[in-house]
Amino acid sequence: MRRGISVAAVVGVLALTATACGGDGGGGNDGAKAASDPGSVSGTVTWWDTSDATNEAPAFKKLVSAFEQKYPKIKVEYVNVPFDQAQQKFKTAAATGKGAPDVLRSDVGWTPGFAQLGYLKDLTGTPALDKPDDFLEGPLKNAAYQGKTYGVPQVTDTLGLLYNKELFAKAGIEKAPATWQEVKDAAAKIKDKTGAEGIGLSPDSYYSLPFLYGENSDMVDVAKKKITISSAASRKGIETAVDLVKSGAAPKPAGTDGYNALKTDFKNGKLSMLIDGPWATKEIFGGDAYKSKDNLGIAAVPAGSTGTAGAPVGGHNLVVYAGSKNFDASYLFTRFMTDAAQQEQASTGVGVLPTRKSAYTKEVLADPVRSAYYQALSKAHPRPAIPQGGDLFTEWLQHYTKILTLKEEPKEGLDATAKAWQSALLKDYGIEE
Repeated sequence: MRRGISVAAVVGVLALTATACGGDGGGGNDGAKAASDPGSVSGTVTWWDTSDATNEAPAFKKLVSAFEQKYPKIKVEYVNVPFDQAQQKFKTAAATGKGAPDVLRSDVGWTPGFAQLGYLKDLTGTPALDKPDDFLEGPLKNAAYQGKTYGVPQVTDTLGLLYNKELFAKAGIEKAPATWQEVKDAAAKIKDKTGAEGIGLSPDSYYSLPFLYGENSDMVDVAKKKITISSAASRKGIETAVDLVKSGAAPKPAGTDGYNALKTDFKNGKLSMLIDGPWATKEIFGGDAYKSKDNLGIAAVPAGSTGTAGAPVGGHNLVVYAGSKNFDASYLFTRFMTDAAQQEQASTGVGVLPTRKSAYTKEVLADPVRSAYYQALSKAHPRPAIPQGGDLFTEWLQHYTKILTLKEEPKEGLDATAKAWQSALLKDYGIEE
């Protein structure tokens, strides 16, 4: 057992183990029928969908209906759970063995933590994980923990540099900046020629990762069991972000709701560049500056001083609860929802990025947004596969916001974050200077 798990969590694991054993032993209900005779599988599957209830959920509901038509003996109980509530809600239900869904749409950052606590079924070799070689490398890594696969990648994403082509043309800039220094230079030209601001930097800690990757660093080094957020390389990356703000290349973000304020300015043409993901483009296309979608340019995030450019691999996995009473039906549902045909349908319907290589068809890649982010995925970094991965951003958020709003020095905030992680989350890790 890893150090740092609370007594309550241990009790939860023990309680779940008994529940899971009961589910596993229910007449051999562990996937054999799903593999050999899927048409005979019956029963109910409860699915907690954490997608956006307005923009994405309707498309996934259609896929649920298609699944029930293909497997008429299986009923899916669909529940849309708000994303910001789902992680804790699932933990509570799984720990008590009461009310947990058979299948959950889990953020990639949650998956290792759920797996360590014993809440997830190992899907390695099961009918749920169909054609694993067809998945993109990054999303598949984000579904694994300690050499086992606990999730099946459903959708993926990464960050890119969004820019206003019209403002760039007015400033005489012919191509997207490829380094942070080029971003700084472009911002000065655009401000001088058009009056628009330069690049929007979200104070959300997730958006700090490209600056770390640009210096060949990360939040942690799992192999060496080192906290690297406060290392010299990480500090150089964060100081690059601060320099963009201090120089005026990036407007100082608001401490509260800074992300949405920047997105609003970008979509209305007051801001020329923004670091963001594909999920933001639907709202951006509703702005005055993008009545013509062709005005939106998308490029890879800029490189740091090392010449390295990269952004995190995000997205969601479908995971199966270890205490499920119907593994056969859960496996079939998971396989169906992550099949290439269903991924293609969801992608063309709501713009999400597929995780399967074969789902990137001509129809999917015909959209310039999906095509651009697909290319960006080739340089994207999988997140650290540690149980605490989803919790690291909480402490870092407080300090990164202060740093980017110039209320805290980078070294002070980075050191405080590293010490807090070591004290509460990563007690068996050292801190790299």
